[in-house]
Amino acid sequence: MLSEIRIESLGAISAATAEFDRGFTVLTGETGTGKTMVVTGLHLLGGARADATRVRSGDNRAVVEGRFTTTELGDGVASLVDEILDSSGAERDDDGSVIAARSVSRDGPSRAYLGGRSVPAKSLSSFTAELLTLHGQNDQLRLMRPDEQRGALDRFADVETQLKKYRRVREEWLSARRDLLDRTQRARELALEADRLKFGLNEIDAAAPQPGEDAALVDDIRRLSELDALRDAAQIARASLAGPDDPLPDAVSAAHGVAQAKSALEATGDTSLSALAEQLSEAVAVITNVSGELGTYLSGLPTDTSALEAKLARQAELRSLTRKYAADIDGVLEWAREARERLDQLDVSEEALAGLQHRVDELEAKTVAAAADLTKARTKAAKGLSKAVTAELSGLAMAGAVFTVSVGPLLARADDSAPVVLPSGEAVHAGRDGVDNVEFGFATSGTDVLPLNKSASGGELSRVMLALEVVLSSSAEGTTMVFDEVDAGVGGRAAVQIGRRLGRLARTHQVIVVTHLPQVAAYADVHLVVGGEGGKNTDSGGGKAPRSGVRRLDDEERVAELARMLAGLGESDSGRAHARELLEAAQNERAEGG
Repeated sequence: MLSEIRIESLGAISAATAEFDRGFTVLTGETGTGKTMVVTGLHLLGGARADATRVRSGDNRAVVEGRFTTTELGDGVASLVDEILDSSGAERDDDGSVIAARSVSRDGPSRAYLGGRSVPAKSLSSFTAELLTLHGQNDQLRLMRPDEQRGALDRFADVETQLKKYRRVREEWLSARRDLLDRTQRARELALEADRLKFGLNEIDAAAPQPGEDAALVDDIRRLSELDALRDAAQIARASLAGPDDPLPDAVSAAHGVAQAKSALEATGDTSLSALAEQLSEAVAVITNVSGELGTYLSGLPTDTSALEAKLARQAELRSLTRKYAADIDGVLEWAREARERLDQLDVSEEALAGLQHRVDELEAKTVAAAADLTKARTKAAKGLSKAVTAELSGLAMAGAVFTVSVGPLLARADDSAPVVLPSGEAVHAGRDGVDNVEFGFATSGTDVLPLNKSASGGELSRVMLALEVVLSSSAEGTTMVFDEVDAGVGGRAAVQIGRRLGRLARTHQVIVVTHLPQVAAYADVHLVVGGEGGKNTDSGGGKAPRSGVRRLDDEERVAELARMLAGLGESDSGRAHARELLEAAQNERAEGG
C-alpha cells in the first residue's frame, strides 16, 4: 500500500505531501493545478523515463518520494518484494515501511533510490511493479494492442506454469535449430577449422605432456647441469653432520659432538644445565633428520650423464607446443580441452547432421505440444473472461454491450524466423509468448462485434478497461491501483456506475483516482484536492510557475469541491445542496455494501 507521497518541483507542484489510507482516495482540482503530476510522480517511482521538461520552471531538480507498506500483501508477493529489497541492499524504515525515491535533474541524469540505497531505475521498477498498477489515458490506447490483450488474458487464465514450460522448450529448440543451420551453411569453413583442431590435438596427444611438467623440467635440468657441485656440497654437509662413511681415527661429526655435550651437561645434575641438555636433544634430532634427508638426496642424484640430454630433448619437445598453443604446458592442456569441446560442435559429417536434425525435430514437436497446452488454457479462459467483463459492462450502464475474447493462430510470415507447423497443418509463428493471436472484440446493443480498436469510443474504452481491472483484480489483492481520468468521455448514469465499481474495487485494493466527475468523487473514502490555498493555483512570484499543493478535505470542504465540479456551482446554495445530496447518497450506498 502507498501510505504517503512527497513531491518537489514537479510540474505545477512546488512542494506537496499527500497521505493515503486504505480504500478509495480521489484527487480533484482545477485544470492546470497539477493533479496529474501526482500520477506522473508515481510513474517515475515505477521506473518510467525521466523527462527533464517536467522539472518546475525556475528549479533545477524535481524529487518524488513514496512510502510503501507491505503488510497487506499476500505471501507470494510479499516474498518477492523481500527478495528485491535484499538483492538491492535496501533497508526498511523503523516502522517496517519502504521508501522509494526518484530525482530528475534539468541538466543531468535521473537518480533512483530504494530503502536508502542508490539503485538502477530498473530495480526501482521491479519493486513498485509488485505494489502499483497505474492506469492513465495512454493505457486505454495500449489496451488495443495485441500484446496487451494477450497479457490481460494470461493474468485471468494464470498460465505462468504453461508459459514457463513453453519458453524453456522453445529456447532449446531454437538453439538446436540455429546450430543445425550454422553447420549446414558453413560446412566447408567448419571442416577446415575441425582439421586444424585435430592436427593440434594429435600433436599434443603424441607428446602427452603432464600438468606442470615444463616447470619441473627446469628444476631437473638445472640440477643435472650442476650435478658435481650439488653432490660435493651434499656429501660435505652430510659428512659434517654424521661423519664420513669411512671415518678417520680423529674424525668427529657434529652429531657426535652434540651428543657428547648433551651427556656432559646431564651428568652435572644442575637444573639449568639439564635444561640446556634438553635443547641439545632437539638439536641431535634435527641433525639426524637432516643427515638422513641428505643421504636420500644423494642416492637420488643420477649417475648417468645421458639423463641430462634426455631432459633437454623433452624440454625442446614441450617448447614446440608452448610456442603454438599457449604460454605454458598447463595452458596447452586447457587449449586441448577446449578444442575437443569445439570439435563436438564442428562435426559436419552426414551422421552428425542427421543426428542434430533428429534432435531439432524432437524439440520442435515438444514446442508444438507446449504451445498447444498454452492455447488450450487460453481458449478455456477466454470464455470466462468474456462472460465476466460483459457482466461488468452491464453494471457500468452499458446494458446490451458484449465483450469477446478470441484466441486464434499467429500465422507465420513467408520469411518467419521461428515457424512451426501445427497438427492442423497451419504454419504459425512460435513467438516468445506462444503461437496465439489474442483479440478483444466489442459491440454495443444492436451492433456486430468488431475488434476493440474499431468499435469502442473513448468513453466506452474507459469502461472496458475498468471492467477488465475489476475482473482481474483478484490476482493482485492488497496492491495499489491508480486511475488517471479513467472516466474520460463519461458522464451521467455511467459516471455513477464507475464510482460504484471503483468503490467496490476498494474493498480489496487501495484505489487512487484522478477524476473530474463529481459522481465518481462522491464515492471516495478520502477526498484530496490539488491546488493552492482554497483549491486554486497561487502565483509564486519571481517568474516561477504557479504553486500547487495537496490537501485533504473535511466534509464541508468536500461538499464545496463537489459543487464546484458540478458545472462550477461551488458558491451557490443550490449547487451545495445538490453536492450534499450526491455525497450522502453515494456514502450511504457504500455503507450498505453497494
